[in-house]
Formats: sequence, structure tokens, C-alpha cells
Amino acid sequence: MPIDYARRLTGKDRTRGANSQLGWALAFIAGATNAGAFLAVKQYTSHMTGMVSSMADYLVLGEIHLAAGALAGLVSFLIGAATSAVLINYARRRRLKSQFSLPLLLEAALLLLFGVIGAQLATFDGLFVPGTVMLLCFIMGLQNAVITKISRSEIRTTHITGLVTDIGIELGKLVYWNRIQEDPALRVVADRSRLFLLSMLVFAFAFGGVLGAIGFQRLGYSTTIPLAVLLILMAGVPAADDIRDYFSRTET
Repeated sequence: MPIDYARRLTGKDRTRGANSQLGWALAFIAGATNAGAFLAVKQYTSHMTGMVSSMADYLVLGEIHLAAGALAGLVSFLIGAATSAVLINYARRRRLKSQFSLPLLLEAALLLLFGVIGAQLATFDGLFVPGTVMLLCFIMGLQNAVITKISRSEIRTTHITGLVTDIGIELGKLVYWNRIQEDPALRVVADRSRLFLLSMLVFAFAFGGVLGAIGFQRLGYSTTIPLAVLLILMAGVPAADDIRDYFSRTET
């Protein structure tokens, strides 16, 4: 990945195009991670709607330990999002170029760790499933908060319910029939660029899910390693710039 492109993709100076491209890449990673998580622990970890619904169902059925596991996943997602906000604001206060890349590098480190030791963790039956769910929920919260802050809540990457809803709204605008002599201020016009962005996010998530499922079937937990490498390639340049700047200041 060219250095200048990676710098634009995850650096502190943002453009709409860079936001869109980063969103597509993160949606792909989220889809792949989510599919792999389902094959590993029979549970999706990228969206909290199902997690809260499962918690309610388990409570009614008297499965308190399962309800506690769902609650732990929800809290882990929340902590992941909070961690992302802390890292971004910490770096922003210090005028670092890596304010948006730090959470992505942390995500990469956790995915890399899971890919390397996942098979060993699977031998601990009682701890593997809840531990894996909490880890992956934390990662998803971490990632979703990054792109949310970058895009000012325009882009989400770890779940597609809102994306599909927004696509439906734009499609409704697109097919709406405006009267020829109608007041221009009342005309209904679809935002075609937003429709394309949303559609690509859904496609990237689904494509990532397919490749993630295939990869996990064939490679197991190590499927997360290339995802981690992709994150490092995208987010490593701004962090390297900050390290270079630090040593340049200390030398002077």
C-alpha cells in the first residue's frame, strides 16, 4: 500500500473520499471477523441488537449464565467504543497525526493475538466462548467508534441495519415522482453519492463475511492474521510519522 495513500486513509486530515474508502475497508474487516466469530463460537459479535435480544430471551428462560454472557458482550462493545474515544482524544490533545490510527492499531494487535493463540485458547472450554465473545465485541466497538468519529456519524461498519434503512430511504427518494410544475423547494431528490456509499458498505460487509467464513473453515483462527496485517498497513503510517517527529524533536 503506497505510503501517501495510507497517510490520507487514516491520518488526521480527513476528506470525504478517504472516509468512504476507510469505511469500505473496515466494513470488510468487520464482516470477515463477524463471520469467523460465528463459526468459532456460534454467535455474532458485531451488532448489539441481537445481543440485547438474546439477553432478554435468556432472562425469561431462566438461563442466567447465558444472559450474563450476553451482558458481558454488550459491556465489552461499550468499553471498546469508550477506549477508542479515549485514544482519539488523547492523541488529538497532543496534536498527533495518529489520532485515528491508534485504535485501529490496537484492533490489529488484538486480532493478531487471537489469530496466533486462538487454537490454544479453544482448549479451555469453560472460558473460550465467553472470552472470545467479549474480545471480539470489544474489537467491534473499538472499530465502530473510530469510523463514527471520523465520519461524524455518517458511516457505520460493524452492523448494517441502519445502512439498509438509509438505502431504503434514498431509494424511496429516487423513485419518487415529482410533478413537473412543482415548487423546486418541495422536490424530492435522492442523494446518489450517499446511496452509492451505503451500498458499497453493505457489499463490503457481505463480501468480507463470505471470505471470512471460507477462511475460517480452511485456516481456522489464523484467518484473523491477514485482517490484522491489513489494519497495520492502513494505520501504521501516521503512527510512524509521529515516532519520526518525536525523535526529530529530541535530537534538536
